[in-house]
Amino acid sequence: MTTIRNTILHGSYVLLIALPLSSFANADVELESKSTNILNIDGKIFKDLNKNGKLDPYEDWRLSPEERSENLLSLMTLEEKAGLMMHGSAPGSDELGRGSSYDQDKVRELIEKKHISFFITRLKGDEPGHLAEQNNILQNIAESTRLGIPITISSDPRNSFQYLEGASIASGKFSKWPETLGMAAINDETLTEQYADIIRQEYRAVGITEALSPQADIASEPRWPRISGTFGEDPGLVGKMTKSYIIGMQAGSNGINKDSVVTVLKHWVGYGAAKDGWDSHNSYGKFADFESASLETHISPFVEAFKANVAGVMPTYSILQGATYNGKSIPQVGGGYNRFLLQDLLRDTYGFDGVILSDWLITRDCEEDCINGFKKGEQVLPRGMPWGVEELSVEDRFVKAIEAGVDQFGGVTDSEILVNAVKNNKISESRIDSSVVRILNQKFKVGLFENSYVDAKKADEVVGNEKFSMLASAAQFNSLILLKNDNALPIKKGLKVWLHGINRTSANEAGFQVVERLQDADIALIRTSTPYERPHENYFFGKRHNEGALNFKENNEDYLAIKEAKKYVPTVVTVYLDRPAILTNVLKESDALIANFGVSDEVLFSRLTSNEVYVATLPFELPSSMKSVLSQDPAKPYDSNNPLFPIGFGLDK
Repeated sequence: MTTIRNTILHGSYVLLIALPLSSFANADVELESKSTNILNIDGKIFKDLNKNGKLDPYEDWRLSPEERSENLLSLMTLEEKAGLMMHGSAPGSDELGRGSSYDQDKVRELIEKKHISFFITRLKGDEPGHLAEQNNILQNIAESTRLGIPITISSDPRNSFQYLEGASIASGKFSKWPETLGMAAINDETLTEQYADIIRQEYRAVGITEALSPQADIASEPRWPRISGTFGEDPGLVGKMTKSYIIGMQAGSNGINKDSVVTVLKHWVGYGAAKDGWDSHNSYGKFADFESASLETHISPFVEAFKANVAGVMPTYSILQGATYNGKSIPQVGGGYNRFLLQDLLRDTYGFDGVILSDWLITRDCEEDCINGFKKGEQVLPRGMPWGVEELSVEDRFVKAIEAGVDQFGGVTDSEILVNAVKNNKISESRIDSSVVRILNQKFKVGLFENSYVDAKKADEVVGNEKFSMLASAAQFNSLILLKNDNALPIKKGLKVWLHGINRTSANEAGFQVVERLQDADIALIRTSTPYERPHENYFFGKRHNEGALNFKENNEDYLAIKEAKKYVPTVVTVYLDRPAILTNVLKESDALIANFGVSDEVLFSRLTSNEVYVATLPFELPSSMKSVLSQDPAKPYDSNNPLFPIGFGLDK
């Protein structure tokens, strides 16, 4: 049965008319329109997206995505094509696009004047129905444009407890899972696929149809701030977990379809070999160190992931310092400008034919405050990351990136610059066309041209529902890794507990009596996290990323609490591992030690009181000292001297 949902706008009210067209039962398609007329052709219904009163091939859902894309391409102006190659940030209440609602005036200008039809959303997920309504507003604006090209709305990961600005988004009411590191610790491909499938359902419920995830990067440099978004440092494990994630997110392994969330695999390639541990969002971290290691190790997880027919790939920011492939030196420019990485390897060698989306802001300038840091009192906003091509003009950066293989540019809406590049004969319109067709194919395949709207009420029912939340909590439970247990676990309910970093109410609800003094306690329960430093507070990302040393220094507040507790009572410590912490001294001062990758207090207490065996193991090694960290090769996985805990370690009880 074909269904048409036609929304009529009356002032500030929205009247939704759902008309089941039972006489047109030969088509399996649902149409929804807010501002476009409906065509009835030979007993079948279609949206008149370009408002010309006739059925154009791109409006005909009976045709293949490829046929529809070629037709739509022929109708587009150069300005519209250039707009399609921009992946902007949807304006919100601040300059980073955050808040609860979009700035409609700004977003309307981007859609109508600059022809932007891709936006990352950074709106909160506290009210899924409201987020759905906000995304519907974008679609309604787009539907009223000349060709009615729908919006693709993307998101960074938003289903974990912790989040890293510029890399993930606070979860709000979305189901809360452990970080991907926790899924790797469980090491269950079926579960990882289910996890991604649930995220897919939540995304689609609010109108998100593109995921800027997963990371197939190998966490080979333990100081690197982006490790929490990876599946660890074992190439084989990373490959199979990434593949499973893609299958779940794209609703199958045969490429994207009407139920998919378009998945963008990150970051091709070598990002995890961060020189000195600094991240290449920053000018001081633009290099990955391959002076004495092979790039092939970092490629291998991507090769496994490609088997799931991933739709998109995002190149790394990094310059691969000293890297070679089959004896050939790799050009010393960032991944988005590197023709060898994108064309010779990604497309020609490994056969990737999807969309290459650049990481954010690679064409923008990195000026003095970006290079040397902001001065005190200055507004700190993200700058550009044009690593290796700083001397080029912005227009020439666009040209170089496209010639390297980039189809779309993240974080920018400078479509007019790309138009000028074509008019200045720096890039051919036929090269632009090849990217536009790739991009359009994906919009057609996920069904956006037929129905880009979502039901706000359904979004509230789907996102973070009881079933999804229970499965997420079970994953948290199973992702905890037992590193030490000197007969301290499981703990019995009813004990008097002293808490550090744990919610008092959660302890009471779990059946414990919370005391203020260690002398009155039966046991101490302590939460802590991998230590970090902030040596680059005057840089946008340096201020937000956990950088530097991984060890608990003697004056660390949490370590002091652990030492003090140990004087009086058995002490149970759980450490959040966003990077591989050095736990040598913590291990000595604790009776039980548990690694976590994001866990609620409620699930933590459930785990601490349970007799069930622990099933998770470490997805990376835990070094024994900073000396061993400094002496290991940043591009080689699990190669530190005498690690405190090797990769794959985990006690069962």
